[in-house]
Amino acid sequence: MKLFIQVVIGLMLLIFSTIASWYEGSTLTTAIWEWKHTAIFSNWFNGSVNQTSDILTIDYFIYAAKFSPAYPLIMLLSGTYIIILIGYILFKGKTKLFSYFLTSVGIVFLVLCNLISGSPTIGLTIFFYSSLLIGILAIGVATILLVTNKNKGITT
Repeated sequence: MKLFIQVVIGLMLLIFSTIASWYEGSTLTTAIWEWKHTAIFSNWFNGSVNQTSDILTIDYFIYAAKFSPAYPLIMLLSGTYIIILIGYILFKGKTKLFSYFLTSVGIVFLVLCNLISGSPTIGLTIFFYSSLLIGILAIGVATILLVTNKNKGITT
């Protein structure tokens, strides 16, 4: 029951922060000078962005992450918490599998960290360090779980 409550609270936080990020990122429609640099997915799928209708919703989140990172960061943290919590529920009692799951999550965050490294905006710099920290922590916890689980089988 406690885990269910944690998932529900995490989902509520994720939904709230997603709506807030979407709203903050919608400012992209009036920041015409940012279309070339921030409307990345719109440029990939629609070609060049010439009017506001060419901008895809996902680019609103990128704009919010670059220039108003509070709610996108809450999205990242609450989404990560939910994913790890679901992994914990699925692999409860299977320490080795949960460790592999955490290692995978850590690798995904380190790849994300690599993709956004070197950004000149404060928002993506915050995301860089957050992703780096989450990746290192996930892999570190996975390693500790594997080592302690391995040592449980050793008797003196």
